[in-house]
Parts: sequence; C-alpha cells; structure tokens
Amino acid sequence: MVESTTTIYDVARVAGVSMATVSRVVNGNANVKEKTRQKVLDAIAELDYRPNAVARGLASKRTTTVGVILPTITSTYFAAIARGVDDIASMYKYNMILANSDNDVEKEEKVLETFLSKQVDGIVYMGSTLDEKVRLALKNARTPVVLVGTIDGDKELASVNIDYHLSAYQATTKLVNSGNKKIAYIMGSLKDAENTERMVGYQEALIEAGIEFDEGLVFEGNYSYEQGRALAERLLEKGVTAAVVAQDTTAVGLLSALMEKGINVPKDFEIIAGANSPITQYTYPRMTSVNQPLYDLGAVAMRLLTKLMLKEEVDENQLVLDHEIISRHSTK
Repeated sequence: MVESTTTIYDVARVAGVSMATVSRVVNGNANVKEKTRQKVLDAIAELDYRPNAVARGLASKRTTTVGVILPTITSTYFAAIARGVDDIASMYKYNMILANSDNDVEKEEKVLETFLSKQVDGIVYMGSTLDEKVRLALKNARTPVVLVGTIDGDKELASVNIDYHLSAYQATTKLVNSGNKKIAYIMGSLKDAENTERMVGYQEALIEAGIEFDEGLVFEGNYSYEQGRALAERLLEKGVTAAVVAQDTTAVGLLSALMEKGINVPKDFEIIAGANSPITQYTYPRMTSVNQPLYDLGAVAMRLLTKLMLKEEVDENQLVLDHEIISRHSTK
C-alpha cells in the first residue's frame, strides 16, 4: 500500500523528471511538453500523490484556503450564510475550513490563531458578539477579514449586513399599526453595534407613535429556544401583546410556549422574527419575519473577501444588503 507521505521527490523519481517539472504540471503551467506532462500525471496516479496545499502555496504565498468562524454550526441562520460563502469560495477554487466558536471568546481567539498558523488566505467571521479582544486580533491580522451579520463599530473591518436600524423600525411600526401598545424587543447584547442600531430603530418607532419607551420591555442576551419559551410568562405578566425577536430560534420558543398556554397568536399576541431562516416557516402559525438575504450575505462577503485577498480595488467595504418584512400568520 502506498503511504500517504508520498512527496514531490518520489513523483519526480518515478516519472524521470525534475521536481520543478512536477511542480509545473501540478500548478497547471502550460510550459510542459504533453508527453512529459502525461508521464508526471501517470506517476501521480500510481503513487496516489496529493500535493500539500500549504507547501504548494509557499512559492505563491497562497494556500487557496479560507477560514470561516461561526458561533454555532447547528444554527440554520449561520448555516444559510455559510452556504453562500461556500458556493462563491468553490467558484473561485478556494477550500473552506469551518470552525465553531460556541460564542466563546477564548475559543474564538484559539480558532483565529489556528487559522493564521495555517496561513489561510482570508477569514470570514460570523458571530453573535464581536468581543473587543477578538476585534483587535482580526484588525491586526495581516490576513484579509470580512464580517458577516456583525458590525465593527469603528468600521475598520470589512463587513456585509442589512440595515438593522431600519428593520427594527419597520417591524415595530408594523406591530404599532395593528394596535399594540406594549411591544417587547428581544435581542442580543447591546455591546454589539447591530443591536444598538436595532434599539434605536425600536425606540424611534415607539416615539413616532406616541408610545413611551419602557426599558423593562427590552430583553438583552443570546437567547436560545428554551429561553424563548421561558420568556413567555414574563412577557404576559408585563401585559405585553407583541414582540420583535431578533433570533429566530428564540421566536419559535416564545411562540411554542404561548400556544401551550392557550394564547391565540396572532389575535392576542403578535410575533415578528428577525432573520427569516427556514424554521420560521416550519411553525404553526408560520411566522412573520424580517427577511435577511442570508445566502446573499454569505455570497457577497466571500466575493468581497476574494477582492481583498487578490488586492483588487474595493470601492466600499461596509456593504448593506436590502431586506424586507414578510407577513405570515403570527401577525394580524
């Protein structure tokens, strides 16, 4: 059995050519005679030789590898974005390495360190929270970085997002227009720029409608499905009749608990989810949602990253994609 440690030297010896010739064949250089090329290809097949991507990249200083950091690989939200990244990466012949950070800052730092040690050509970062230590590490890396679904408050890192301020304003206004006076907003940490923008949009919609802002109706944190279920009782105790929920899994948990309590959705309680990931259509009733173009967010981020990696001219590195509110049956 041929060992997996076969080297370019072994291929050159079997083919009876120089290592430089093998390298030219492997890298698609046209300046090789067809007969010689075939001898090299035959030797590669015989020895089951697989060129090491890092070794191949030493001359060109490229590994044709992109590292993708996401907070949880089980999330349909991040999975949809990652699919967009992967499709464009494949189109440009880049390999993609996925790493799950579990929303843990120390793990994010270790993953980033690992990617940089592997000499990846670029990094796509998706996170519910952009910790300052991680932000500085990304900023100081010589490797190009693009954020997706995350905003760098200082706008030093390239990013692809939607207009979170406008989406929050529109979702809240929709609930106001159907007669709700007590509207909760459930979102991630206000340390994150995107959630700060959501808060401003939410407040603006309330002020415009003459509704006093109640800080007690804002729920901040990376809520899970189970935590969404647990929030149902607290919202009902406060007299809340509607909620905008940034995380779709949290919105589904809230809906589930309300239905179990006999609350009629949308007659007695309305919900608008925040990302329109596939799970918003698996519920009964199906959920009204802010439609973030998840696949496009990933695809555009990867295209932007290719430009940065290839040092092409970039007119704008803070990209904002269009969104819309899709009305289904969790609102009137």
